[in-house]
Amino acid sequence: MKAGTNLERVLESGAFAVTAEVGPPKGTSPRVVERKGEMLKGYADALNVTDNQTAIVRMSSFASCVLLKHLGVDPVMQIVCRDRNRIAIQSDVLGAVALGIGNFLCLSGDHQRFGNHPTAKNVFDLDSIQLIHTLRTMRDEGKFLCGEDISGEVPLYIGAAENPYADPFEFRVTRLAKKIRAGVDFIQTQAVYDVPKFARWMEMVAERGLDQKVHILAGVIPIRSAGMARYMRDYVSGVSVPDEIVRRMEEAREAKEEGINIALETIEQLKEIPGVHGIHIMAVGWEDSVPLIVERAGLLPRPIV
Repeated sequence: MKAGTNLERVLESGAFAVTAEVGPPKGTSPRVVERKGEMLKGYADALNVTDNQTAIVRMSSFASCVLLKHLGVDPVMQIVCRDRNRIAIQSDVLGAVALGIGNFLCLSGDHQRFGNHPTAKNVFDLDSIQLIHTLRTMRDEGKFLCGEDISGEVPLYIGAAENPYADPFEFRVTRLAKKIRAGVDFIQTQAVYDVPKFARWMEMVAERGLDQKVHILAGVIPIRSAGMARYMRDYVSGVSVPDEIVRRMEEAREAKEEGINIALETIEQLKEIPGVHGIHIMAVGWEDSVPLIVERAGLLPRPIV
């Protein structure tokens, strides 16, 4: 039996990886998750499941990952620090591993004021870097964060997010280095539209040799409309959308087709940047665009390793 998750094997083999994102429903129907999994199976090496994204209550990432696992999909279970303390998080990780889930993405989480329960208490017992360290301790030392032993192996492939565009720009590489020291194996970045600035960030990553220590997957969000482009440019913190992208969407006769074209052009440029080991396509609410993008980007068939 081959060791590791499918995502781990693809990245460690040196192949250019593709991951995508699945948004769970605000309800109990397993078919919502299963339909998205069936649609994306074969087009991505692993599928992330968001964890109450934007602080809006949805089916749990844990349960959704189990549904995807039953389809033969390699899931990535997202864990945010906002909602659970270190006891609950470590418990969820043990349960997930017992059910065959091996990829985990460590996130701080959007503040609850942005969601549908703005007066909820947040937890933030750990931050994302401490969460990475916790998972590495469980995997490499076989211990809980308190120092007690864990019975059985805890095979984990540990991921985290990174935003190359947030200010101060020069600090972003230092933050990435901290996550690498904490034990992260792969990084999925914020959406890339300003490719030259992202390329500069990657140069800074390479200057410190960090590209040799972690697998970086560049984020891609296909744009559906001119309004979406303007909103991300003007209101989404940490996303850099050049005016040229907005203009193209405003002038396009078919906005969705132009959005896919922009995504394809971006992917072609990302493939040429040293140290980029794959892409992470975030098309929540527009998952049916992912197969088209992956196929037209020449990223099929996906490797079997």
